[in-house]
Amino acid sequence: MQILQWTSAVYLIAGLGAGIGLALRTNRFERAAIGLLAAGAVLHAVSFALLHTAENPPPLTDMRAALSFTAWGGVVFYLLFLKRSSLQHLAVVVAPAAFLGVFLDTFRPPLQAPTEAAAGSWPHAHVMLSSAGIALLGLAGLAGLTFLIEHAQLKSKKPLDRRLPLPSLEALDRVNALSLAVGFLLLTLGVITGVFWLESTQGILWSGKAHGVWTFVAWVIYGGLVIARFVAKQGSRQSAASAVAGFIFLVFAVVGLEIIS
Repeated sequence: MQILQWTSAVYLIAGLGAGIGLALRTNRFERAAIGLLAAGAVLHAVSFALLHTAENPPPLTDMRAALSFTAWGGVVFYLLFLKRSSLQHLAVVVAPAAFLGVFLDTFRPPLQAPTEAAAGSWPHAHVMLSSAGIALLGLAGLAGLTFLIEHAQLKSKKPLDRRLPLPSLEALDRVNALSLAVGFLLLTLGVITGVFWLESTQGILWSGKAHGVWTFVAWVIYGGLVIARFVAKQGSRQSAASAVAGFIFLVFAVVGLEIIS
């Protein structure tokens, strides 16, 4: 759809603007990038609303469409977090990631054959909940990575550039905690609806395929991270590192295996 091409272009320009702002140490370009990200999110939402009008609309369960929905969720959640924390400079990562998700949905050949249709709404519920969870866990990983970078700078006693609206370590830790908690909840609901989807199509609760096995392993790992964070009171730095490592594994388990299989 042409609207997806416009969306990818807006995300790309937003990423370039954020990159220029970071290179020039000015927040003027970053503010423009945030506005473009918001405009791209609106266009992206319109593209989903008009998906059914396409001549051959892909199912939401197609990997390309799922990645696009995850990218949109990541942008929306990021914009919501901006209202509470100074995270403008993270647009330099969020915008290119969103562009990549839309680009794959628009220009690249399908990563896999369309998933088998099933009766009811389980497939769409599974994809939307899982995608929203992955988007939030991605933001948790991004906040964790930024936390580690700023923490290392403070430890090395390197002065931070105050011309950039860098978030405080406390703000990054809050974003990490909230994204981890809500993201894990949504991922859990995604796993549950995936089980119901499998039961509705094949009459079984577990297929034993690599995708399901590795996704379950990723879910168990995140369950451990949630317990460590909120029950065992894991430190902020350790939580940040765990969020980064957990998301890398999640991407491998959910997306990487689908690409190489």
